Amino acid sequence: MKDFALIGAAGYIAPQHMKAIKETGNTLVAALDKHDSVGIVDQYFPDTDFFVEFEIFDRHIDLLKRKGKKVDYISITSPNYLHDSHIRFALRSGAHTICEKPLVLNPWNIDGLLTIEKESESRIYNILQLRLHPDIITLKERIQNELLINSKKKYEIDLTYLTSRGHWYFTSWKGNISKSGGIATNIGIHFYDMLIWIFGNVMESYVHVNKGDTAAGYLKLEHAQVCWFLSINHEYIPDEIKKSGDRTYRSIEVEGQELEFSAGLTDLHTLSYQHILEGQGFGLEDARKSIQLVYDIRESSITEQDEHTHPFVTKILS
Repeated sequence: MKDFALIGAAGYIAPQHMKAIKETGNTLVAALDKHDSVGIVDQYFPDTDFFVEFEIFDRHIDLLKRKGKKVDYISITSPNYLHDSHIRFALRSGAHTICEKPLVLNPWNIDGLLTIEKESESRIYNILQLRLHPDIITLKERIQNELLINSKKKYEIDLTYLTSRGHWYFTSWKGNISKSGGIATNIGIHFYDMLIWIFGNVMESYVHVNKGDTAAGYLKLEHAQVCWFLSINHEYIPDEIKKSGDRTYRSIEVEGQELEFSAGLTDLHTLSYQHILEGQGFGLEDARKSIQLVYDIRESSITEQDEHTHPFVTKILS
């Protein structure tokens, strides 16, 4: 049994980490969040020591270490812009760290963390759970086999992801691009990571829309051309989806065929933890390419619409 601590216990994704810690047979000994709405902890680890001030949490982790009860892993589900600092704290505390995506906001942050990781005896792991989804693994294997036959093949991919968010979004840190990285980082990075993992490195990237609630563009990967559209604006969700009462619409088409991977999504954090505990987790270099891409999208100028523009762009701009 390993001892875990958790930074960001009141966050949206934190319960998935608590569940993963419990389901892998480990325990959560300490948790931190400046917000105290963390009753969900009782469902998993009612004896966890909880802190609302980082300084006191820091002291507690240090005391455990000095008593020979060093925390083995520190899981990080805090706001995106704090990940780099919290990872550094975990390594200084002698713990491995498991961090939600995006690992960091800027590609040069990875270089800094690599230096610190080499100086420590701890490892930094990133949650890249879509790489562990059975249907996505099957797709990757299929693509690899097809590319053995035709190494020059370019796949046509359409990525559309809309997940409605209310007015709170723009009041929270998520609506602040300097803290969240913007829409492409916040809700798109796991899709970008998956596509790069399957279809190869980014060769070109163009951005057609990049505003507070929506981003869209075109990617040329080694073996794919990707039109993508991401938004949190409920108005852009197709009418037939709205009528059903759903507030999320996700579609990934590969060569006109829908990639369906909804089944099994809820268990991927537990699978990620198992993977890490077995010594097979995804590290800093695994995260680099998608971090570089979302940074480039954030910094890109807007390109005029062309034949590669996602059809939703025309609809929302008309």
